[in-house]
Amino acid sequence: MSDLSAADYESIDRASRKRHELGWCKAFNLDEMLGAWESLVAEVEAGYGLMVDEYTNDLACRDWLAVVWPMVTERVRDAWSPELAALDARFKEASEDDGGQAIGRFYRVQGKDGWWWRRRPKNGRGEFAADLASE
Repeated sequence: MSDLSAADYESIDRASRKRHELGWCKAFNLDEMLGAWESLVAEVEAGYGLMVDEYTNDLACRDWLAVVWPMVTERVRDAWSPELAALDARFKEASEDDGGQAIGRFYRVQGKDGWWWRRRPKNGRGEFAADLASE
């Protein structure tokens, strides 16, 4: 992102530091969290097979992006919006909206939570699929 200014990069750093101060284990950067979201999307597309607890932990990277997005400059958002939109679209394609019912049995999905919490992977495998199928 060579078109970004020092002020743009400072907005990313400031947002990252703020999230860390509010409880994230470290001051993640935008590249890390977009990469984490991309990795999760790819896993969901391939068939998510880890534990439900890991899935809910993995979804938190999208929460981080949602909270940080308004904290960074418009130029940063403009630069990264196409990538985020593409990842969101891929996630929506690989998952289905169930109103948070499946994941909500394991994690408290609230009204304030993002749309990604209300979707379940279409192709779950292994322990993940078994957990979601259990009553």
